[in-house]
Amino acid sequence: MTALPIENIVGPGFSSPSPEGVLIGHSREGREITGYRLGHGPQQVSLIGGCHADEPVGPAMLDRLVRFLAAEDPESPFLSRFSWSVVPHANPDGGVLNSAWSDHTVGVHDHLGDEDHGYDPVLYVQHVVRELPGDDVEFGFPRTVDDHEARPENQAIAKFLRPRAPFRLHGSFHGMGFAPGPWFLLEPAWIERTAAMRPRLRDRVRKMSYPLFDIDRKGEKGFQRIDAGFSTRPDSIAMASHFQALGDDATAGRFRPSSMELVRELGGDPLTLVSEMPLFLLPQEPQGGQGPVFKPGTEGKRQLHTHLQRLATARDPAAALADFERLGIRPMPIRDQMRLQLAFLNEALACVEA
Repeated sequence: MTALPIENIVGPGFSSPSPEGVLIGHSREGREITGYRLGHGPQQVSLIGGCHADEPVGPAMLDRLVRFLAAEDPESPFLSRFSWSVVPHANPDGGVLNSAWSDHTVGVHDHLGDEDHGYDPVLYVQHVVRELPGDDVEFGFPRTVDDHEARPENQAIAKFLRPRAPFRLHGSFHGMGFAPGPWFLLEPAWIERTAAMRPRLRDRVRKMSYPLFDIDRKGEKGFQRIDAGFSTRPDSIAMASHFQALGDDATAGRFRPSSMELVRELGGDPLTLVSEMPLFLLPQEPQGGQGPVFKPGTEGKRQLHTHLQRLATARDPAAALADFERLGIRPMPIRDQMRLQLAFLNEALACVEA
């Protein structure tokens, strides 16, 4: 089986130059969107990152992956077994909107004890920007080839992917603001076929001394728990149904297909996946009995964010950061986030090769 050399890609000594990409379109504000086509193998793989404005690690990892693949010998197994269609940053406008916090990091140590970086949680809660339904790039792909009302970013990516279809694997690399640990989302049609990969990935997470984010949302928005740390990926129809049940038909009508649904609609039976890495790790229990406990799910996440915003604005930044630390909130090392994204991708590659 072909396994990407994770440490070579995420290591601090990585220095491969950026290859020349393809200009596939422009964002709403006129920024370039770049795609990369690499390899000549029979297994078609599509990967995207940055769909959500406040999730910078996916684009950073895919940038490294593209540079690694471009430096490989054309007959290496990574290029002779797979053909890659990669859009590292699907939402450059969103990246700029969040630069007030994402351009600033703090020193941390990764799970190996090596120096790394993470994001500042105080800056994050003060400046984070997230698009609402209708502007959400992940759930904004064209409903049909003739759907020209979708965001230009989505139209450009769909046009870039269509000629390479059908795909065997599609990955969209996402993140979460605050969670106890990583969460892995899978294509519902591949639950049985991914049974062997899930314990291996769980074991890797635990060996890195992270807990898994394990939640049963009972089908809400398409999230159905598979087993510890794994859920089915979200779905636009389930998303719309959620808001219809709340009596919000206007929001429900704004959902278009996700990138996962788009790739499935292009034919074949692709394995689709979404990685969810926390920018900031929450303790599984309140630290020393301090701090409120928030329920999982959308409402609990909103309440937690409101509480942390109050902490961040009530005191000076250093004191607010100390408050966060007392609550047991800490940045997840960026390199460890990338390691687990690539480990998920490696397991998926092994699945589709098998």
